Amino acid sequence: MQNTNQYKIMVVDDDPDITELLQYNLAKEGYEVASAENGKEALDTAAKFNPDIILMDVMMPVMDGITACRHLREKPEFRDTYILFLTARSEEFSEIAAFDAGANDFITKPIKPRALLSRLAAHVRRDNQQTSDDHQVIEIGDIRIDRTSFSVFKGEERITLPKKEFELLSFLAATPNKVFNREELLNNVWGTDVYVIARTVDVHIRKVREKIGEEHIKTIKGVGYKFNTD
Repeated sequence: MQNTNQYKIMVVDDDPDITELLQYNLAKEGYEVASAENGKEALDTAAKFNPDIILMDVMMPVMDGITACRHLREKPEFRDTYILFLTARSEEFSEIAAFDAGANDFITKPIKPRALLSRLAAHVRRDNQQTSDDHQVIEIGDIRIDRTSFSVFKGEERITLPKKEFELLSFLAATPNKVFNREELLNNVWGTDVYVIARTVDVHIRKVREKIGEEHIKTIKGVGYKFNTD
């Protein structure tokens, strides 16, 4: 994917006014757009439309957005799809639940189309930049990270990580034993133009540890995290 109008976006919301507003503004920017009214319909539509980006409400009938997100992340073809939640709920637990389910970003209603389009454009720029970056293999102990193929190996075992977990692990492993605080990790992995809470880092660190082992990423209490070689 090289430019904005090659990106396909699926809007999932049970409010037809919001869906119509977003479809209109996204189409104006050159995106190809599809829509669904609830999480269950989103799963069916995603299988046919194969979106690059999904904008999804949290509270919906039939199937809520968080459940739908979990189902999507279980499918290999949607492991790296950019999922941004749209919701009127601003409680922190909603954000934590969203990121725990596999969300990449979170924006509260009422939605300001220009702000949303700016955020999506920033994602497209980062995505294209990462695609053109020099390839690199990092090997530390029994961990091998291949940025060419987005692969992680622990010994001979291949470990599958979603894109943000892979980027977080790669960033830490690129400078082993250097401690990064949450803000530094958010800025370098998620970007300065994306608003996510600090707990997002903790959720992703926990998921990476579950897959590669607790010993590789060390918590420095009151400071942050480091890739451990001790």
